[in-house]
Amino acid sequence: MASNNEEVKLFGLRGSPFVARVDIALKLKGIEYEYVLEKLGNFSDALIKYNPVYKKVPVLVHNEKPISESILILEYIDETWKQNPILPSDPYKRALARFWSNFIDDKFLGAVRKATSSHDEKEREESFKEVEVALQFLEDELKEKFFGGEEIGIVDITAVFIAFWFPVIQEAAGLKLFSSEKYPKLYKWSEDFNNHPVVKEQLPPRETLLSFFKARFESLAASK
Repeated sequence: MASNNEEVKLFGLRGSPFVARVDIALKLKGIEYEYVLEKLGNFSDALIKYNPVYKKVPVLVHNEKPISESILILEYIDETWKQNPILPSDPYKRALARFWSNFIDDKFLGAVRKATSSHDEKEREESFKEVEVALQFLEDELKEKFFGGEEIGIVDITAVFIAFWFPVIQEAAGLKLFSSEKYPKLYKWSEDFNNHPVVKEQLPPRETLLSFFKARFESLAASK
């Protein structure tokens, strides 16, 4: 728990998978914090002050010291509050966990961003193929219940987008890339992860997200 002389604030948006990462880590650690809800497109002066470089959420402020970028925040949380570790103690395993966390943001999320923002149908198809390649790498890497073993670790938390957001996106797009037939281990992992009591509490309403992405794909189709 955060002690009385510690002030912890999280600046975030409820529908953001990046903010959800930080929320989940703080809850797993049992850290008390203040959630400062921002408005998309109208960020507060406080947020801009704490993150003048990127001007985006999430930002964790610990005793007036701001940290931005979700994976860096997760590492900071783990190094600051030692209970319920989310990174392995073994240096090699820590390096691997960082590698796969970065892989998710770079390869998987990078491809999804292209697929959900491109007006070119061929480019979207190519991007979704990249998504499938990334999912297969993660399927092969998953050896236990979670990427962190029997307990949730940093790779699981980073992959909240895959577990919860991506199935919504593929439904909105009318695709079926991520299924129990194609990726049995990863699909089972996503169910276990989403149903974990701490994770479940931090996820936004599914129908709200589905409406958002359906509208987004309709807009892309209309602008061709």
